[in-house]
Amino acid sequence: MAVEQQKQEHPAYLQPYARAVRRHGPDFRALLWASRQTQETRFEAMLQLADPTGRAVLDLGCGCADLLDFLLAHGFAPSRYVGLEGVDELADAAESKGHAIAQIVRADFVREPGRIAAAKADIVFCSGAFNTIDTVDFYAAIANAFAAARRSLVFNFLGSPLLAGMSYLRWRDPRDVLRFARSLTPSVQRRDDYLEGDCTIAMGKAWHA
Repeated sequence: MAVEQQKQEHPAYLQPYARAVRRHGPDFRALLWASRQTQETRFEAMLQLADPTGRAVLDLGCGCADLLDFLLAHGFAPSRYVGLEGVDELADAAESKGHAIAQIVRADFVREPGRIAAAKADIVFCSGAFNTIDTVDFYAAIANAFAAARRSLVFNFLGSPLLAGMSYLRWRDPRDVLRFARSLTPSVQRRDDYLEGDCTIAMGKAWHA
């Protein structure tokens, strides 16, 4: 009954995370990463496109707030960190770390896009949380996050079928994503040289280009 109830509570794109956290506990495997190393490789790629030091940061689908751990450990401490997380067990794990600058908000950014703007972030990051949502929600989330960001949006996604071997994972052609990003801002950067099959895009506000 408890499993069935959770299936009803979580939309389809959050169910893989809810199943994984029940199986593995709140670690990188619950975030559907193959390893801690590939997770951190993605973080490194994002930081080469935007420097969050001293800025207000929003982390969409923050999981256990591993991005904040990484920022603090590598000298990129933000002034404020807000994590949006739709799976309670992951949000609990993020909160339990007790970071003084962190606020963890239990919310689904797909169903509750207003929570993105409410964070009042300079930089919005999203690492991995776009990989299970459908195409309409994917582009809507990009548009909402970019509109809310005061300075920039930086996100990664699966850019080929190579890493999308599970039925719940979705990949997008980087050319399509770039076209959409450039329809919103002329300030667009792309990186896909850090992990085969993955792509990171940064979208800046024109006055920060």
